Amino acid sequence: MALGTLRRKEAAWGGVADIISGGVYYIRMALAMYRRYRPATFQDVIGQDLAIGILREAARQDKIAHAYLFAGPRGTGKTTTARLIAKIANCEKRAADAAFRATGEPCNACAACRSIDEGRNLDIIEIDAASNRGIDEIRNLKENIRVAPSASRYKVFIIDEAHQLTKEAFNALLKTLEEPPPYALFILATTEADRMPATILSRTQQFTFKHVPIQLIVGKLKKIAAKEKISISSEALDLIASAAEGSFRDAESLLDQLVAFGDREVSADEVTSMLGTVGFDTLSEFAGLLLTGNQKHALDALEKIEDGGYDIVQFTKNLIRYLRRAVVLHCEPALAERFKQELSEEHLQKLLAHAKLVTDRHLALLKSLIAAWSEMRYSQFPLVSLEIVLIEHVR
Repeated sequence: MALGTLRRKEAAWGGVADIISGGVYYIRMALAMYRRYRPATFQDVIGQDLAIGILREAARQDKIAHAYLFAGPRGTGKTTTARLIAKIANCEKRAADAAFRATGEPCNACAACRSIDEGRNLDIIEIDAASNRGIDEIRNLKENIRVAPSASRYKVFIIDEAHQLTKEAFNALLKTLEEPPPYALFILATTEADRMPATILSRTQQFTFKHVPIQLIVGKLKKIAAKEKISISSEALDLIASAAEGSFRDAESLLDQLVAFGDREVSADEVTSMLGTVGFDTLSEFAGLLLTGNQKHALDALEKIEDGGYDIVQFTKNLIRYLRRAVVLHCEPALAERFKQELSEEHLQKLLAHAKLVTDRHLALLKSLIAAWSEMRYSQFPLVSLEIVLIEHVR
C-alpha cells in the first residue's frame, strides 16, 4: 500500500501515518484532549492566581529560583507550571529581547520552546518518583546533573510525586538541591506535601496549588467544546466538572472519553451513565425527601437508583456533600456567594430552599451518612448501610 493511500485512509479519524525502516507502518495517535489544551503560557493557567502571579513576576525580573516545590491536588497545574518554567529558563527570545522578557512569558515559537512543548528536549528531564524512588535512581540523577546541557541554557529536572522518594534518596538529593550547578533547575511536584522532609522544604521555594472552582472548570470545558464543535448541555458540563473534583485534567479526560466514538453531542444522561452517578436534580430531590422525613418515598427512590445501576458509594458521597452545603447555608446564609462559584443559579436556589428545612436532627443524619460511607467503600453490600441510615434517621 502506498504511503499516500495510507495517510488518506487514516485522515478519517485524525491519525497520522508514519513509515520507518523495514517498511513497517505506524499510526501516531491523536493527543489526548488534556494535552492538546494544556496551558502554553502563565496567562493560560486558571485558578492558581497567587502562585502564578509570583512566578510570572519572578520571570519578569529574571529571578527564577534554582529549586521549587509545587504541592497540591492532582490535575491542578503543577507539572504544567513546571514545564512553563522550563520554557521560561530556556526561551531564546527572552534571552535576546529584554522588552519581551518583561512580559514574564515564553515565546512558544523558538526552537527551545517548541522542543519542550513537543517533549523532545533532552535537557528537560522528567522523573516519576512513584516508580523511580530509590537511591540508585538519585545517584544516576546526580551523575546526569554533572553533565552540562546539550542544547539549552539550563537543564531542568522535574520530579513528579516527589513524596514517594525513599529517605535515602532524599538524603542523596540534599546537597545537590542546596548547591546545584549554575545550569541546573529543580522542580519537585507532590500531592502530599506533609510527607516531604523539612530538609527538602527548606531548600526550595514552595507554592501551593488548590482545587479549582467548578465554574472555572465549566468555563474551560465550554471553550474546548466550542473549538471541538461539541454540543453539550449545561447540566452535562456541571456533572463533568463536579466529578473531576477540582482537577482540570480529570474533567478534560472525561470529556475526551465521552466524544471518543465521534459523537459530537453530549447529554446529561450520557454523562451520568458513564460516571455511574445520578444528576444534580435527582440528588436534590432525594435530599429533599430526607430533609422532610419522607422515609417511604426515600427508600423507594433509593431502590430505583440501585436498579438503575448507579454507584451507591459515589451517590452517598455526593449526598453528603449536598447535605453539608445545606447545613452550612442554614447556619451561615452569606456563604451562598461562595457556592456561586461551584453551582449554577438554578442549583443554588434549590440548595437554598433545602437549607431552610435543616434542623438539629439533620446533623445526626449527616454524621451517620459519613460513617455509612466509610463502611460502604469496603463492603460487599453497600446499599444496606445506606438503607439502615434512612430507617434510623428519616422519619
